[in-house]
Amino acid sequence: MTSWIGRTAAEIAAAVQEKRATPREVVAEHLARIERLDGRIGAFRTVRAEAALAEADEVGARADLAELPLAGVPIAVKDNLAVRGESKRVGSAATLDTPSAEDHVTVARLRAAGAVVVGLTNVPELCVFGTTEGVHGTARNPWDTSRTAGGSSGGSAAAVAAGLVPIALGNDGMGSLRIPAANCGLVTIKPGHGVVPAGVSDGDWFGMSENGPLATTVEDARLMLHILADTEPASPSAATTHTIALSLRSPIAGIAITKPYTAAAREAAGVLMKAGHQVRRADPSYPLSLSFTSLAHWTAGTSEDAQGLDPRQLTRRTRVHAAVGRRFVKGVRTGTSRDALRRRLEPFFEEYDVLLTPALARRSPKSAPWHERGWLRNVLANTNYSPLTPPWNLTGWPAMSVPFGTLPSGAPTAVQLVGRPGSEAVLLEVAEQLEKLHPWERTAPLD
Repeated sequence: MTSWIGRTAAEIAAAVQEKRATPREVVAEHLARIERLDGRIGAFRTVRAEAALAEADEVGARADLAELPLAGVPIAVKDNLAVRGESKRVGSAATLDTPSAEDHVTVARLRAAGAVVVGLTNVPELCVFGTTEGVHGTARNPWDTSRTAGGSSGGSAAAVAAGLVPIALGNDGMGSLRIPAANCGLVTIKPGHGVVPAGVSDGDWFGMSENGPLATTVEDARLMLHILADTEPASPSAATTHTIALSLRSPIAGIAITKPYTAAAREAAGVLMKAGHQVRRADPSYPLSLSFTSLAHWTAGTSEDAQGLDPRQLTRRTRVHAAVGRRFVKGVRTGTSRDALRRRLEPFFEEYDVLLTPALARRSPKSAPWHERGWLRNVLANTNYSPLTPPWNLTGWPAMSVPFGTLPSGAPTAVQLVGRPGSEAVLLEVAEQLEKLHPWERTAPLD
C-alpha cells in the first residue's frame, strides 16, 4: 500500500486527481500519524478526526475533483483564523469556546481548492510571542523537541515539519510565519500587504499581519500562495539573474547574530553567485529608532486584540504587553513611523532586487512554560533570537524564510529573502534555486 506521509501537497493532489488515491485514504493516514506522534510534538489544539473524514468523502464525490489544485490534501489551520464549526481560541482561556459560523476567507479558499482541514494548531496567547505554549498546549520543534517550535504559528510549523500534514496555514505580524519556519526547516512566504486577505484575529496589528503558507517545498508554498491570493499560477519562466544584497547585520542595534546563521547566509550567497546572480555585501540603512518602533507596534497590536477580554483570564505577560501597548496605540494608528521607515529603505531596494539575511540570530529558546514567566524575560528572549523579521511587517513588503544548513544539534538553520512590493514571484524564484542547488531534508526523522 502506498504511503502518503511525507509527500508534498502537489504530489497528493495529483494522485487524488488521477484516482490513484482517495481523499479518505490520505486523510485517514495523516490522522493516524497525528494520533501517534502529536503527543510528543503538541502541534494541535484540536483535531477534527470525524469531521475531516466526512469532508474528505465530500471532496472525493465532487464532480470537479480532477481540477482541484489541493484535491484531498490534509491541512492544518492556525488557531486565530475561523474554521466553520470550530471554536477560535487564539491560545487563550479568555476567548469564547463557541463554534465559528463561517470559515475565514483563506480557509474557504483552501477548502474550495479541495483541501481538508484536519485540525487547528497551537499558538501563544493572542499570538503575541515567538514561542508557542500556553493553556491549550505547547508546540515543540520536531527536529529538537527540547526547543520551542517558535511562534506564533508554532503549531502549524510543527505539524508540517513532523509530517502530520503536508501544508499548513499561518500568519505573520512580526515574524510569526518566518520564525517557526526557520526553526522547523520549512519554506514560508509572508506576502506583501494586500496580496492575501488578512482579517487576522481582531485588529490585523494595524495592517502588519499577513496570512501565508507553511510548506516543505517551494512548489507547495507557491501553489498555496496562489490559492490564498485567488490568482492564477504564472507560467514557468526562464530563470533570470538578480542583484542581491547580503547583509549579516541585525536591524536591532546591539544584537549579535551567531555563527550558524551567518554561515548559512554566506553559503547561500555563494550558491546564488554560482547561479549567476550579482551578490554584494550591503546593509539597509536601519534607523536606530527601529527597536522602539517595533516594540510600540508589537505591544499596541496586542492592546487592540485584548480589548473586550477578561484580563483576569489572560497570562501576566500578555496583560503587561497589552498595558504597555495602550500608550502607543494613538501614535501607531497614524502610520507615521512606518511611512518614514519605508522612505528610508526604498532607495536600498531601488539598487537591489533581493535582500538576503540570516532568518534568525540564534537557535530558538528551550521549550518551557514561557507563558508563566515575566514579560521582560519573554521580550528579551524573543528579541535576541529574532531581530531580523519585524522590519518587513512594518514596511508591509514580502519576505520569505528558506531552509539552509543545520545547527550542531542537527536542527535546521535558515535564511531570509526580502523584496520590494510586488516581488513575491522573484523571491519564490530565488528560493527555488536555493532548493535545487542546496536541497534540504523535508521532514523531521521522528519514526
